[in-house]
Amino acid sequence: IILEKGVKDMRKKTQKNGHADTLCFKAIGYPLLCLFALICIIPFFLIIASSFTSESYIIKNGYVLWPKEFSLTAYELIFKNPAKILRAYGVTAFVTITGTALSVFINAMTGYVLQRKDFKWRNIFSFYFFFTTLFSGGLVPWYILCVKTLHLKNTIWVLIIPTMVSVWNIILVKGFMGGIPGEITESAKIDGAGDFRIFVKLILPLSKPVIATIGLFTALAYWNDWYMCMLFIDKKELFDLQYLLYQLMGSIKALREIASQTTVSVSSMPIESTKMALTIVATGPIILVYPFVQKYFVKGLTLGSVKG
Repeated sequence: IILEKGVKDMRKKTQKNGHADTLCFKAIGYPLLCLFALICIIPFFLIIASSFTSESYIIKNGYVLWPKEFSLTAYELIFKNPAKILRAYGVTAFVTITGTALSVFINAMTGYVLQRKDFKWRNIFSFYFFFTTLFSGGLVPWYILCVKTLHLKNTIWVLIIPTMVSVWNIILVKGFMGGIPGEITESAKIDGAGDFRIFVKLILPLSKPVIATIGLFTALAYWNDWYMCMLFIDKKELFDLQYLLYQLMGSIKALREIASQTTVSVSSMPIESTKMALTIVATGPIILVYPFVQKYFVKGLTLGSVKG
């Protein structure tokens, strides 16, 4: 009886201390998290406000958190030819959606195969993939391969295929899927399921966190890419959004250089506000995707990296 009473008292004391620690953590942690979130959000407000501010006010007073002299000149300049912008949006959307789907599927299959212990060449292939992260053939052989051998120049697929496989994503998937019990695969084989069916029906649903993680990485890479378009695309109808905006920014810089050497007033040109508007146009849509995969993102990244 005395021992039981002592255990109960100890439990009450532990619960009381745990409750006090929780309150202390909330009292310190929540304000710090709110402050950190505010520090992260303020630059976005600054960009949005500056994109709607007149150029003359920005040059005179700098960037502000609230537009003092409201102006749509920057957006009018960007959307002066809306058909071109919409076409570039369509190219980027197609490349991002198609490229992400194909890349995630291929990288997930590769990672799944490399973590299977019954695949006797898995160490050789793992070394082969890892070796490509240390050395590469260089830009010129890669360009010749894409243009002369694969004939991808001036096609939409040149924006997708050359960057489809990511060794980092393969390693991440390999580490995560290595934690899935092998008994699941064995029981499915006993029931007569093939390897591809096991992968699609069992492994992929259990790997949602890492799939969402590499999906977000891949989508961001495809959405923000302009380098591939600069190298391989000459047809204006195949320009993606980032490269089109890159050209527009280059034209604005050239305009500023000309203005600095002439009598034209730089303040009459929406240069600074256009930079902010370009940021909104380029990053706005992809930011909306993050909340839908955020709950899987941290879990998939940490589990995959620790086991990898």
